[in-house]
Amino acid sequence: MTEPDYAKLEKQNPHLDQNKPYPLKGILVVDFTHVLSGPTCTRMLADAGARVIHIERKTGDDTRHMGPYIADGSSEYFRICNAGKESIALDLKDPKDHALTEKMIAKADVVVENFRPGVMSRLGFDPEEMVKKYPKLIFASISGFGQYGPWSKQAAYDTIVQAVSGLMDATGTPEGKPTRVGTSVSDVVAGIMGYSAIMTALVARERTGKGTTVDVSMLDSTFSLMVQDLMLALGPHEVPHRIGNRHPDMYPFDTFDCKDQPIAICCGNDHLWSLLSHALGHPEWIEQADFKTNDLREQNWQEVKNAMQSVLKTKDATEWDKILHDAGVPAGLVLNVDKTRRLDQIIARGMVKTLPDGNEVLGSPMKYGTWNSYGLQKDSPKLDENGDEIRKEFE
Repeated sequence: MTEPDYAKLEKQNPHLDQNKPYPLKGILVVDFTHVLSGPTCTRMLADAGARVIHIERKTGDDTRHMGPYIADGSSEYFRICNAGKESIALDLKDPKDHALTEKMIAKADVVVENFRPGVMSRLGFDPEEMVKKYPKLIFASISGFGQYGPWSKQAAYDTIVQAVSGLMDATGTPEGKPTRVGTSVSDVVAGIMGYSAIMTALVARERTGKGTTVDVSMLDSTFSLMVQDLMLALGPHEVPHRIGNRHPDMYPFDTFDCKDQPIAICCGNDHLWSLLSHALGHPEWIEQADFKTNDLREQNWQEVKNAMQSVLKTKDATEWDKILHDAGVPAGLVLNVDKTRRLDQIIARGMVKTLPDGNEVLGSPMKYGTWNSYGLQKDSPKLDENGDEIRKEFE
């Protein structure tokens, strides 16, 4: 399969002007994060132009020693979360390194950490004390269960949070077992929430001059994603059950088998149902008694699905994808991410980019008119790559 020339294509894209100014230029972030949730947050800050100094242990972030690995032997896990940052390796229990770290915090706009609650305090950098000492500082803590509450000291990993948040139970088919979402969504959404909270705090600081602590948990963040099931649990006080790929309140809103592979089709109103019925060659479905309204289609979803699949199985999914798009019906092929990264839309949006060293990395999902939408322009650092320069700067 031909590899896209991301570097060539992005240079031809006026929306990805690498010379535009960054919205967070001049913001200094001291980054104590590790693994995935915290590094996701600080990578987003780097994408927006903040200077991010990643403080690592002498042995490096855990993910430096996790696969998959690229040709030079470095970890792709570490790269994808830490591109655009600087690295300094410190022993925070060493008095000299401790003093250097506090000098960085004193000049920082933002500090981000994702240790278990209490770790930063034991290291001598209690978040509340740091904000009292440096009143304009924003000190963000991302953890599994938050800085307070009966579970706050418990260890958390993405799969554990997916399990207890309700997300795992909501994922999968009715006849199957609860299933982990196919990516570390609890880690990633906590990083995104952390970024959002920091941005809110920066805006508030501009207005008030006051810094703040920020407390984001993976459980809170994942629970907040459960809006569909919570509509049942909080409103009618009913127990939701997983229903596979279909929507609980609209139909057809599901995946359907074609001749060769599945396709997703979503019709959220009667107008789209009319367009779909014509596109599939069955305009009589529009007035069919048990298909006529969304509520009826949802009640009789299995009959609707059977009728649709009897038609869809006559052609390949790519043929139906074109027919449905031409008809104005929302549809999409079910793709492996290796195909998704090659889509012209992903390329046009700069969601994969090639850095000067030739390595490919995620692009920024946030696009601006005035500001730089390309995001970070340098690869992840080697361990302690910037250590000498940072020590000279802050000592």
